[in-house]
Amino acid sequence: MEHDIYIRCRNKDRNAQRKLYEEYAGRFFATCKRYLKNDEDAEEVLADSFYLIFTKLEQLKDFQVFDAWAKKIVVNQCLQKLRKKQPFSISIEENFVDLPDSESENVSEERGILSLLNFLPEGCRTIFNLFAMEGYPHKEIAQMLSISEGTSKSQVNFARKKLQEFVKLQTINS
Repeated sequence: MEHDIYIRCRNKDRNAQRKLYEEYAGRFFATCKRYLKNDEDAEEVLADSFYLIFTKLEQLKDFQVFDAWAKKIVVNQCLQKLRKKQPFSISIEENFVDLPDSESENVSEERGILSLLNFLPEGCRTIFNLFAMEGYPHKEIAQMLSISEGTSKSQVNFARKKLQEFVKLQTINS
């Protein structure tokens, strides 16, 4: 982000805010979609995130860390939305959505590996996103979600195994 846009956004300049939104909305929406299956929920979280970004921007002292700071807001808003929907629970026994056969829906090339995350149980998908996509360590994930580090580690391993199975199935079905 350019320093000029940052300063103008801090001064509540609507044009600068629109420019910042246009620059980051696509990337942040993709982040929301990794956590939330429903487009409406992802759009709501995106809007809430930008509201927080614009209202708390004066708290950010170094504009060069804006990307990481703003993304953390988006991830936290996603987690908050997940908690509101239902109490956050994790279980390897959770039922995950069956992977569609290749005739009904082609998951492989056009939608990519990230689309396969939607077939994981919500808790497992959330932990995998935090660890593999956002780079949070297990200790921090455990604190964020009020779970043990061991649970975080086991859910990441479970997700990896399931994703490998899904990829293998897609390769066989193609």
